Amino acid sequence: MSRRVVGVTLDNLEHLSKHSRTCVFWELAPHLREQAEEYGDTEFEKEAWVSSVLLEWGSCGRLIYCDGIPAGSVFYAPPAAVPRSAAFPTSPVSPDAVLMTSLEVLPEFRGGGLGRVLVQAVAKDLTRRGVKAIEAFGDMRPDEEERSCVTPADFLTSVGFKTVRPHPRWPRLRLELRSAITWKEDVEAALERLLNSVTVSTAEPSFRPV
Repeated sequence: MSRRVVGVTLDNLEHLSKHSRTCVFWELAPHLREQAEEYGDTEFEKEAWVSSVLLEWGSCGRLIYCDGIPAGSVFYAPPAAVPRSAAFPTSPVSPDAVLMTSLEVLPEFRGGGLGRVLVQAVAKDLTRRGVKAIEAFGDMRPDEEERSCVTPADFLTSVGFKTVRPHPRWPRLRLELRSAITWKEDVEAALERLLNSVTVSTAEPSFRPV
């Protein structure tokens, strides 16, 4: 099975699941979310949010494909761009962190490690941008029958997040980005630094007459 991860753009929003395209739990304040749901404007509001964050901050999501089929997605942004984050009892998000909001892997693709791949893709992107950590609000009691926009806390801890503010339902967790880099990447980076430090002399050798 081939896997491909790409950034979310306005051109590929249609590849998100219907749930992800219409979920504005994070993107709108609670009263505005209710209005959007009442009038059926959630998809428009999601697109407007993605457009705004892309323009003002940069990449804010990743899509993963398996054999060319959209299989899941993840979104992340500075806390100031995520109105709902302030409503959690374990807020605020640390000033040096970016907030990972929602992560979804479609049911038919679960169990293959795609969620971990999405988190690693976020970590790589944010590491390149100089961000120190990712934080997320977890759900301690996710309802398996109802698709939520809050990531299960158990999943977050399984991929390396640590609880920084406990709560019986909505803990805040953190992933230090230096720990998100895999051993393989560490080795590759070390080799690259070593190779860059080696200089090959092109001067002609000098010979002394005997």
